[in-house]
Amino acid sequence: MDNPTADRQSHRQPKAYQDRRFLESKEARALRIMAEYLEPQSRFKRYGVQDTIVFMGSARLPSAEAARAALAEAERSGSGIERARSALGLSIYYEAARELAHRLTLWSKKLDHEERRFVICTGGGPGIMEAANRGASEAKGLNVGLTISIPNDEFDNPYVSRELHMHFHYFFMRKFWFVYLAKAVVLFPGGFGTLDEMFEILTLVQTGKMKKRMPIVLFGAKFWDEVVNFDALVRHGTISPGDVDLFHRTDSVDEAYDIITRGLTEDALGTPGAVL
Repeated sequence: MDNPTADRQSHRQPKAYQDRRFLESKEARALRIMAEYLEPQSRFKRYGVQDTIVFMGSARLPSAEAARAALAEAERSGSGIERARSALGLSIYYEAARELAHRLTLWSKKLDHEERRFVICTGGGPGIMEAANRGASEAKGLNVGLTISIPNDEFDNPYVSRELHMHFHYFFMRKFWFVYLAKAVVLFPGGFGTLDEMFEILTLVQTGKMKKRMPIVLFGAKFWDEVVNFDALVRHGTISPGDVDLFHRTDSVDEAYDIITRGLTEDALGTPGAVL
């Protein structure tokens, strides 16, 4: 005997919020954008992350250990020796990011606060991002990785805290979470992505859209002076002379540490949480 109730149930349409075809459609784009706002917000709240120190830089810079191994292999095979030597020279930035993140994590853990303050945050990828997550992890601190879905995103960064590893589709939502909780930013040598992030942050500060006082450190003065001629921008009148005071250039982990901890102590300790 037919069961009309069971037949109706088998043809019942899914609820809209359970309909994957709808959720992935262009009509539901606003829902996907909101999800990339609300889901990270809920996780930051759950794990008590009040604010962050953001590390940005190239995904292509290796650790000293990996660079030495690659050079040894290149010398053995007789191929790619110059490239391997260049990579070994650039590995100083990986090790600097690792050390700086380690020291800042130890410093933040000593603060007398119930909530987690000034947590290391990166783009969750390899290179400089891995180095900063690694330094924080070696200091036994929670750290954040905000990864992005791109065609060549196969990598392994095992140092991001699993509970704070978030994956984004929209670049602008990822950038929002970089900036919204940031109380300090360190930019290491990098390519298009790093330059994009650097200029967006500097523009937000320059235009007053971001009013919080925030240390911005460009680590690797020689690299940055060669890649971006800020003095020429002043000379041509496309930025104001005071705009070059929005950031600090240094090659010293000690100096970067002092600039960041001093700035955070003076301007951010009393204002936990997101401040724009």
